[in-house]
Amino acid sequence: MNCSPLVLYPRLSTAGGLAEWFAENVNVDGKYFVFYWEHTAQKAEVLQKKDNYFIRFHWIDDPQENTFFEFRIVTDELTSDLSLIITDFCEEDEKGDAGDLWNSQVSGLKHCVGV
Repeated sequence: MNCSPLVLYPRLSTAGGLAEWFAENVNVDGKYFVFYWEHTAQKAEVLQKKDNYFIRFHWIDDPQENTFFEFRIVTDELTSDLSLIITDFCEEDEKGDAGDLWNSQVSGLKHCVGV
């Protein structure tokens, strides 16, 4: 990602930023984010965050309490290159579809930040 963490992090951690690329609409109520796609809503809790570094969510309707999805910004100390690391949990047979979905989503994010 050819941008600053100051530009990228708000697109990963705010309702307006996430609505630009991740969901059609997003509402925030304290530590809960509600994501809307077409006529579907999903609620996620923010488990942890550190401004300009990472944010970790857990889907409320996920019965496995130890799963999460996370956006982490990593800056290489030598080159100052910035990377976005996405961690998500899925079933073994869903890996390909999940990877394709994230690649599509990240393409939208890159467009939003001008990359």
